[in-house]
Amino acid sequence: MSITAKLIEEILAYGLHHRMIEKLDLPQVRNQLLYLLQVDEPYSGSTEFSVPEYPVEILNRIIADAVSRGIIEDSMSQKDILDAQIMAQFMPRQSELNRTYESIKKEKGIEAATTYYYNLSKQSNYIRTDRIALNKYWRTETKYGDLEITINLSKPEKDPKDIAKAGKAVQSNYPKCLLCIENVGYTGHVNHPARSSHRVLPLTLDGEDWYYQYSPYVYYNEHAIIFKAAHEPMKISIDSFKRLTDFVEVMPHYFIGSNADLPIVGGSILSHDHFQGGNHRFPMVDSKVLKSYTHPEYSGVKISMVEWPMSVIRISGKEKESLVNLASNILDSWRAYTDETVGIFSHTEDEGKLIPHNTITPIARKNDDGDFELDLVLRNNRCDDEHPDGIYHPHKHLHHIKKENIGLIEVMGLAILPARIDGDLKILAEVLAGDRDISYVEENMANHLEWFKEILKQNVTITTQTEGLNLLKKAVGKRFEEVLECAGVYKLNDAGINGFDKFIKSTGCM
Repeated sequence: MSITAKLIEEILAYGLHHRMIEKLDLPQVRNQLLYLLQVDEPYSGSTEFSVPEYPVEILNRIIADAVSRGIIEDSMSQKDILDAQIMAQFMPRQSELNRTYESIKKEKGIEAATTYYYNLSKQSNYIRTDRIALNKYWRTETKYGDLEITINLSKPEKDPKDIAKAGKAVQSNYPKCLLCIENVGYTGHVNHPARSSHRVLPLTLDGEDWYYQYSPYVYYNEHAIIFKAAHEPMKISIDSFKRLTDFVEVMPHYFIGSNADLPIVGGSILSHDHFQGGNHRFPMVDSKVLKSYTHPEYSGVKISMVEWPMSVIRISGKEKESLVNLASNILDSWRAYTDETVGIFSHTEDEGKLIPHNTITPIARKNDDGDFELDLVLRNNRCDDEHPDGIYHPHKHLHHIKKENIGLIEVMGLAILPARIDGDLKILAEVLAGDRDISYVEENMANHLEWFKEILKQNVTITTQTEGLNLLKKAVGKRFEEVLECAGVYKLNDAGINGFDKFIKSTGCM
């Protein structure tokens, strides 16, 4: 027990060092940890410890000790629950967090306030810095600029023990979804992630109650999730544009955007209205202007067609109201727009019902001139016999790299690739370096074979696996470029640009 008691003192020292607690809090937090970890008496030896930046290593030792003593089962869900319960003892209540955040914002500004909250989310291990560090990241030069590629290795695979227990667990509808405010402080279970240390901050967007938090598995710097207080489904409307511009007015150092509100082109959670934001400059921001327009009713707004593989209308100006109204006009026009000459159908009929296909992925930011800027990305989720997964979705020959929906983050130029790609690239790099025979690829990796043969035709001299991996990374980046081109409703050829121009002018732009 003395080992556990000493570990408790070590995590207490961590909390003190990072000012998560004060000396006055020690007896209370110590006693809570003693009870949680089933220890009768505190450690009485030396309490001088080397304090790390994040608590992962200390927590891992505490969790291993708890497993060895039979306090918890050796399963991922049980470990995560105890981890979060421990760090919850160091977290402020919602009201305390908000007071501190608002005080910092008033004294030092909004950037200092968001930095405080982001750092706290990492120091509490809510943001899983150890798992995120496993992700692979690189940039690939393309004709649209440097695209960003990440292989998502941070989300652990389901533990077989958890899978077995999940099938027997009593189903619960509380919280309703992973975004609901009821997740704050929720212990979690085999079918729901641990959220004891989870805290969120309130926002007012367009006069409504919203909250914001950071993603536990950030894909970019300060990856924030902004969600509505009420559990209501996603819907892109004029209200969305009001909320987006309200947000960047309050947080001008952050972008904010929404997944589309239709299946195939939408996000993974359509049941709860939410946005994603953060402090990151995506490749799409630096895309060039192909054509410029004006609108007689919005003289102060710059309007442009952007050179990006997906179909982007960029509007910017100093007045929120003008941008919001023009964006709403474009959205309404697009929802009803059909142009059979380029294969655009706003609706199709299914068993007597009209099925809508057109929507928008909207993104807002303050641009380099300090103006409000909206990127309106045109989306269409129609399918046909040739492309049953979606006409404007990664086509079948690209599924070996990416077959999932193209959501907000990918739209802006950051690929999120599945974990399987990491192992596949390592094997293919071995073949390129001559350390494994190509017969292995032919027999076991048929999904990559045609693509890999095209890479071999480049006749690049590869002498090491590292060189092979670098060549493959470039090829993956080029594949992601193709993925985005598939998702663009208007292709960047003469017919596509003319069709895109035709739609923009149909909205009253000149």
